Amino acid sequence: MKTAFLIAFSLFANQASAEAPVVVAASAKHHSSGWMIDVTITHPDTGWDHFASGWEVIAPDGSVLGYRELAHPHVDEQPFTRSLPGVTFPMDIDHVFIRPRCTLDGWVPAPTRLNIEGY
Repeated sequence: MKTAFLIAFSLFANQASAEAPVVVAASAKHHSSGWMIDVTITHPDTGWDHFASGWEVIAPDGSVLGYRELAHPHVDEQPFTRSLPGVTFPMDIDHVFIRPRCTLDGWVPAPTRLNIEGY
């Protein structure tokens, strides 16, 4: 019981944090070389000490299908959109998850679902 409370409290505290990067939009477009994933993120970047530093595309089974590094702060560009081309995944899945991270707080605990609409 105590462990469950600590886990629940930890998740609530992370989700309530105003510092976590937030996926505000995402889309997937199929091309001959795979999928182009576009993700729009907002985060209160403060500079090199604290900024949204990347996002990953995760299959329903938990495997990582792609990673987009964000190599610099976007202090004056919020929200911002970046793309990841050439992502491949099995034809039988109908969604993936997008999980952003930041340099200070790490990975967001609850990824955002992105529905995939056919090939």
